[in-house]
Amino acid sequence: MEKIPMTPSGFAALEAELKKLKTEERPAIIKAIAEAREHGDLSENAEYHSAREKQSFIEGRIKELEGILSLADVIDPGKLSGAIKFGARVTLVDEDTDEEKTWQIVGEHEANIEAGLLNIKSPIARALIGKDEGDSVEVRTPGGLRSYEILSIQYS
Repeated sequence: MEKIPMTPSGFAALEAELKKLKTEERPAIIKAIAEAREHGDLSENAEYHSAREKQSFIEGRIKELEGILSLADVIDPGKLSGAIKFGARVTLVDEDTDEEKTWQIVGEHEANIEAGLLNIKSPIARALIGKDEGDSVEVRTPGGLRSYEILSIQYS
């Protein structure tokens, strides 16, 4: 199996989600199923079926998180420097609109574009890897070809 690159904060967030699922969500859903069973005929008990469906989702997510965490390769960006690589916080300017954007290149399971966390496998991240401050990059996005200039690279 291939290792999954992840920042320390991304790893901690997934660990926290797993802990919550195991210590809070799982016991709560087991209790809800027991209460729904007490209401009698299970074939027509919507509460029971809903609780079982939620239990199935929780158990699936627990297995998924355990698999991800077992393959995690935690990389501390604070120990890196130089050209853009995993963990870099990159500030770019769109050469057409002069709009500035700052993204951190992170693992696939912690990516959140609205929070500025860019998936390492995304077209923009792949185009940025190996580049340096002052470089221009062209990226083919779903919206067309975009040109960016790299203003700064930070590792923290």
